[in-house]
Amino acid sequence: MRAVQCTRWGGPEALALGEVTPPALQGGEIRVAVAAAGVNFADLLMIAGKYQENPPLPFSPGFEIAGTVEEVAPDVTAWRRGDRVMGMLPFGGYAEQAVLPAERAIAMPPSLGFAAAGGFPVAYGTAYGAFAWRARLRPGERVLVFGAAGGVGLASVAVARVLGGEVIAVASGRERLAVAEAHGAAHLIDSGREDVAAQVRALTGGRGVDVVLDPVGGPAFETALRCLASEGRLVVIGFASGQVGTLSAGVALGKNIDLIGCYWGAYRDADADRIRRAYDELGRWIEAGKIAPHVAARVPLAEAPRALALMSSRTLAGKIVLVA
Repeated sequence: MRAVQCTRWGGPEALALGEVTPPALQGGEIRVAVAAAGVNFADLLMIAGKYQENPPLPFSPGFEIAGTVEEVAPDVTAWRRGDRVMGMLPFGGYAEQAVLPAERAIAMPPSLGFAAAGGFPVAYGTAYGAFAWRARLRPGERVLVFGAAGGVGLASVAVARVLGGEVIAVASGRERLAVAEAHGAAHLIDSGREDVAAQVRALTGGRGVDVVLDPVGGPAFETALRCLASEGRLVVIGFASGQVGTLSAGVALGKNIDLIGCYWGAYRDADADRIRRAYDELGRWIEAGKIAPHVAARVPLAEAPRALALMSSRTLAGKIVLVA
């Protein structure tokens, strides 16, 4: 089969398409013919050798896929050849085939196409976990989303709105912010032109917001602290800036605020049933028209380095996916 391989640590230029042996099918697993694979910032970290868990070289990156079940292990009864599924992997999604435990496969909502499904599990799972589980968002609370035009950011805008939050979207560029508005943002702040903290104070009458979602880190994290209301919650889901934010105990004490981490990948291994319930609810939202995953670009598998470079450029709004 064809697969994009990382044979040395580095940037997108370290990737190359080649022929590899298909992964072996073990008990309890299914083989999926991959139709689409989501492109994530964490893929860049992994091919650079800077992710939380780095596989041995060579390997194929890719945390999420969507496709059709091609083969099932003899002990698997929940899936059949031809079923449309999506799911998360520790790596290996940038390939024509992927193998994953049957219990971690998710039935694709009927109205969802393969491209949208390929970029769905990580972005919408992270957004759901961040707001429903970690921040415990309540209806009527004000929510500030940094990186609101990215794949996870746009999903976060949509999920927070469904949960009853009043969303303030922060991104660079009016065209990208317009996409966030279409997905449920009530207020827009152009980080390339406006003072985010000043705009938040104006929008909230000086009070600040109840919840901030930060996938960026670095200067955005520092700004997020200034935007929080008393007893506000700052949820950290990543460090797209390459810089990890820091919070002193004194600031947390003085402002009565919470710092909350949300690493969706940890739930993949620790609580498969809880994850399945989350995706079931997200699927119902899709079918009810409450959320509509947005694909910014479909890039051929052979052009994976271009897809990663396009994501890094932050010129598009939504998810970039590789397609077979």
